[in-house]
Amino acid sequence: MRKATVIGSGISGLSISRMLADRFTVNILERADKAGGLIKCDRIDGNLFHRVGGHVFNSKNQVVLDWFWKHFDRDTEFLKAKRNARILMNGKLIGYPLENYLYQLPENQMRMIVDELLDLLTKEKKNATEYDNFKDFLAGNFGKSLYDLYFGPYNSKIWNTDISKVPLEWLDGKLPMPQIKDTIISNILKKEESQMVHASFYYAKRDGSQFIINRLAEQQNIQLSYVVSSIGKEKNGAIAVNGSLQTDVLVYCGDVRQLASIINIEDKALQQALSAVTDLPSNGTSNVLCETDDNDISWLYLPEAKFKAHRIIYTGNFSSTNNEGSRRKTCVVEFSGKQEKELMLEELKNLPGNLTPLAFNYEPNSYIIQQKGTRDKIEHLKKLLSGYHIYLLGRFAEWEYHNMDKCIESAMALNTQIQ
Repeated sequence: MRKATVIGSGISGLSISRMLADRFTVNILERADKAGGLIKCDRIDGNLFHRVGGHVFNSKNQVVLDWFWKHFDRDTEFLKAKRNARILMNGKLIGYPLENYLYQLPENQMRMIVDELLDLLTKEKKNATEYDNFKDFLAGNFGKSLYDLYFGPYNSKIWNTDISKVPLEWLDGKLPMPQIKDTIISNILKKEESQMVHASFYYAKRDGSQFIINRLAEQQNIQLSYVVSSIGKEKNGAIAVNGSLQTDVLVYCGDVRQLASIINIEDKALQQALSAVTDLPSNGTSNVLCETDDNDISWLYLPEAKFKAHRIIYTGNFSSTNNEGSRRKTCVVEFSGKQEKELMLEELKNLPGNLTPLAFNYEPNSYIIQQKGTRDKIEHLKKLLSGYHIYLLGRFAEWEYHNMDKCIESAMALNTQIQ
């Protein structure tokens, strides 16, 4: 059998390696000392810590669902939960998504927002593709008041960037396209959102997303603590990794910005394409595992500027086994960027739930930021690399904000491309 090498053992790397295994001998190289990438978890004195967010699984793609459940027993190994998200504003919990819960806002705010929505109904509605950027799309579909109240502050905080420079196509499929009539009817009927991918979700009974990683990693050849410093092309056509490991196919699931310093192939067009993506912007996140008072929330969003954190993920509500080291439930408080420990400790005092910190983590790169032309650069680079049987896969390789289901879906598409 021919050889395939996968760089990275997150959900993307482990998925594609399993898909390739029927026709390749697959070797996985991982620079960390543990598989999992952005969805790995650790136990902190018995409590499960999602180090980068709180990852759950579901999909609207039946093919993805069928592939996933071939590897797991849905009934015995997973719990199914209904998403119970809330927004904290003016000290009050508001339903999510906010546009469906306008009736929970103060009357003067609600009236102003409804007036603007009704005004938007009388105007000719633009197609999503007609908006130049994410900011214009939000303001154009929800009105200035709702944008100023929630959409602008929250999205600017979580993405830590000027959202007027974010092209709308980046978010295609990642948020429901708003329909003003449906918004008004939802408020009259008090109808809950059911169209989002994670309106309900599956979560492993034990060890969360790390359980998924551990299962997919079983019987796979993974070399941990392996740093890839060079990728070249041999005279016999093989790809050489670090000058010695030879492979027929290479799937790169790492950070695409690092490839310019790693790939040693004399190809001017390729080197130019690699250089063009070295300065793509991204955000890191600082996360704090905390004990919290009992509640039934899954996600709590924090749009107000008085809070440095942008959300709390109540992972302790996902499975009782996540709280085995505590008498209380646990949660993960997430901040954009690198935050000093002292600042985060002060912030926790202002957040609900009488939070007690248990552990801290900083991930330098967790959110990718797309700008105009980013996708064109990546697609051009993909085309050039594929000529050398090198392929990009995953959030930071393809520069797409893929959640777990989209990572699997992208791996499936790549699997059909690799011959």
